[in-house]
Amino acid sequence: MGRRDLTGRRILLTGASSGIGRALAIELARRQSHLLLIARRAQALTELVDALPAMGAASAGCLIGDVTDAGLRERAVGKAHSMWEGLDLLVNCAGVSAHGRFADGSAETLRTVMETNFFSAVELTRLALPLLVASSDSVVVNIGSILGHRGVPHNNEYCGSKFALRGWSEAVRPELWNAGIDMLQVSPGTTETGLFDSLVAQTGSTPWNEQRGISPEQVARQVVRALERRKQQIYPNWRGRALVLVNRYCPGFVNRLMRRYG
Repeated sequence: MGRRDLTGRRILLTGASSGIGRALAIELARRQSHLLLIARRAQALTELVDALPAMGAASAGCLIGDVTDAGLRERAVGKAHSMWEGLDLLVNCAGVSAHGRFADGSAETLRTVMETNFFSAVELTRLALPLLVASSDSVVVNIGSILGHRGVPHNNEYCGSKFALRGWSEAVRPELWNAGIDMLQVSPGTTETGLFDSLVAQTGSTPWNEQRGISPEQVARQVVRALERRKQQIYPNWRGRALVLVNRYCPGFVNRLMRRYG
């Protein structure tokens, strides 16, 4: 198949009020897409939606709420159907994190992170399947993390959720392909977002806080290019890609390195 044209595509995007989600909404607006955005922060989301038509969006709407709410997910898919009678792209971008040692954590923190980063993406995809199947060229985009390829200390909940998202994505990719739905798995490394500024819980710090990351805008541009080129997996940050490769071929070395931070 040739290059994918995003003009006029009908897109449902979660986690859109900040970070990678916000940057993606802007980048997709420049492709003259139709956008339905979901996020919890009302003011930031509505201001973004108001600005998107001037950036090129064919249309822009939003739903304010938590993507872990099953009712909100149902309303989102219903609104996509009522607005457009279909859906071409589903972008699962909403995410939260927590910092601290496993022994100092709690079941509640783990469940909160898993509900946002994993279960909400899975169940929103399940609800959207009938609309995606009806599209002639549909895609599910899962914004994962390098920490879904290699776990690191003091970030166990986040790592677990991103490993789960990657494993689920690999498992359902053949099923979706046979139903006419493509999938793009995005695994950014450290990115300059507000993720660490609004942690679910913090019982300690991570050794990675001082590491400089790439901008959300850089990630968004790479995601959009990957969609246009029909790629199925990208690693937007070269440092993250390097970690994946070193861990694949020299896991003992990486294990010894991680013990220094245990």
